[in-house]
Amino acid sequence: HTVAEGRFRHLNYIRNLPPYIVDEPPGLLGDDTAPNPSEASLAALGSCLAVGLHANAVHRGWKVKKLELRLEGDLNITAVWGTGDLGEKPVGFTDVRIGVEMECEGVAKQEIDALIAHVTKWSPVANTFIRPVNLAVKAA
Repeated sequence: HTVAEGRFRHLNYIRNLPPYIVDEPPGLLGDDTAPNPSEASLAALGSCLAVGLHANAVHRGWKVKKLELRLEGDLNITAVWGTGDLGEKPVGFTDVRIGVEMECEGVAKQEIDALIAHVTKWSPVANTFIRPVNLAVKAA
């Protein structure tokens, strides 16, 4: 459940947790109090992959010594919200790059690479980025 609070700051209510806040940086008219929606989507992707990597490592009996993911993406914001340059161009991320630093005690790099491929294949959020999704948005 998403509720607007102020200019571009939104409270996102998930289950019974405190609100997850999303805002925009000043360059996009926000107050820069929280990640913007695009950054939050990358954070969700990184978190989903990290959880999958850790869970699969534990399932294999591996001791995780280090797990860090660095995400970056290419995003053209010149047409942001349909208020800018409306010329023909992709909207949203066109490319996302993820670097995974994972070290497990006594586990070879090749095994970690195979685990990364396995987890990426089965990650719900990665699959949302990879394949088209049916989306319906309408007034309530």
